[in-house]
Amino acid sequence: MRVTRVTSDALVPGIQVCSVAKPIFGMNPSLDGYVDHGAFAPDPQLYRHFIERVSGVAGSVYGRRMHEVMRYWDEDEPSWGAAERDFAIAWRKQPKWVVSRSLKSVGPNATWVQEGLEALVRRLKDSART
Repeated sequence: MRVTRVTSDALVPGIQVCSVAKPIFGMNPSLDGYVDHGAFAPDPQLYRHFIERVSGVAGSVYGRRMHEVMRYWDEDEPSWGAAERDFAIAWRKQPKWVVSRSLKSVGPNATWVQEGLEALVRRLKDSART
């Protein structure tokens, strides 16, 4: 897999200028150190932020627990509004790597990784360089 970012302002006719994608760390922080994903509901403006964020990355690396939480977005829910549907579409499009020793399978557009987080990140960075 080759992970690259092409900047449109750097394009010259017939030539693509690419740079190696860099890892970005992200999480859901809260004041008390806990986010209740079952009760948390962002407003449309915050959803738009997350949609733009998810649409702008080459993929995501998850641990078992967070992947289980995010599997919520694998199938449409009748109660969703436009923002939720847009986020689900963006999330489903991106590749996911799930680092876990206990899972036996992962959802759509996801790869089960047993080698450990450090080995995965090194492999992704190495593949981006070639």
